[in-house]
Amino acid sequence: MRGPHRAARAPGDHNRPTMASDSSMQPLGPGDRGPAVADVHAALRALTLLPAGGAAEEASLDQAVYDAATELAVRHFQQVRGLSVDGRVGEETYRALSEARWSLGDRLLHHDPVRPMRGDDVTNLQDRLHELGYDAGPVDGVFGPETERGLRAFQRDYGLTSDGTCGPATLRALRQLGRKVTGGRPQLLRQSASFVESGPHLIGRRIVVDPGHGGTDTGFTAGETTEADLVLDLASRIEGRLAAAGATVYLTRGRDQDPSPAERTAFANDAHADLFLSLHTDAHSSEHARGVSSYYYGTGSGASSTVGEQFANLVRREVVVRTGLLDLGSHPKTWDLLRMSRMPAVRLDVGYLSHPVDRLLLLDARLRSTVASAVLAAVQRLFLPAEADPPTGTFILPAKR
Repeated sequence: MRGPHRAARAPGDHNRPTMASDSSMQPLGPGDRGPAVADVHAALRALTLLPAGGAAEEASLDQAVYDAATELAVRHFQQVRGLSVDGRVGEETYRALSEARWSLGDRLLHHDPVRPMRGDDVTNLQDRLHELGYDAGPVDGVFGPETERGLRAFQRDYGLTSDGTCGPATLRALRQLGRKVTGGRPQLLRQSASFVESGPHLIGRRIVVDPGHGGTDTGFTAGETTEADLVLDLASRIEGRLAAAGATVYLTRGRDQDPSPAERTAFANDAHADLFLSLHTDAHSSEHARGVSSYYYGTGSGASSTVGEQFANLVRREVVVRTGLLDLGSHPKTWDLLRMSRMPAVRLDVGYLSHPVDRLLLLDARLRSTVASAVLAAVQRLFLPAEADPPTGTFILPAKR
């Protein structure tokens, strides 16, 4: 079942440092110059990724140049933050640079429903509350209503003014207390437990399938084949199989729509989805680039065994075993598409349209049907108890009686 496309405005930043961006900004890259580049330089110097007092700092705002040192520093930042590493500063990298400037204690933190506060200080606050046993929602660096509720509960329990604002007194209390929850990150333990308790069936599950690109954004094009059309066809096949198994399935777009990442995640959040799967193919100039990869939300330094990571591994392995495509592994990323989803979210890149073998396979409708069956098996296995989970590539949904 396709849900109607719903627009959603991405949350903005509150009390942002000097650097700002908008959704229409053009990415900055080598050779660019001007005040926006100077702003990037300032952010990189604050993070000690560029030396202070260098030529970039001495130049006037209009003369600041995006040089090789800037590109190298940006690539390093993107790698560490789990972003796409291209050495260019687009909207997502701009926002990540801005958020990375904040440390816990730099400012008063509170919930603003119009312009939610974002930053590494919010991430640190969420982590600290979870360690103390308080549910502050996803650790996503956005101070939303769940974080406010967790903070108020902490303040109330420890005799502080329960105003939902993280100021000096609250910070002192947070720093004086030891960790209460052990054995993994508490919000992830809760999420895993809820999946186990919900039962091994798909009836009533809400699953959002997101075909990448769309509308005028065709993605990679090979002859008459476009990535947008190919993943839409694949999404429709997955939709049919999941629906037949009892799930309620929504697609984020039709053929002529191209929602932004914020709109796609807002759609899934509004649908109160249990799972979110985004579909893409890949492309690269290298003649050797081919295979299947999957991505889940993570910084690379947090705890593993999250539901998102588990689903990313399940779906990738099912596709690889059933199709023979090359296995490129699963990887943590902080892309907003994964980060802002309030449910386990995975992006699956099903082969390289730029590779002749992968392209030939993907153009075969039988292989796309096999991929859809693999996704169904992975979703079903996600809800099975460990002792009942069959080997990869062997699970077949029991026929209805």
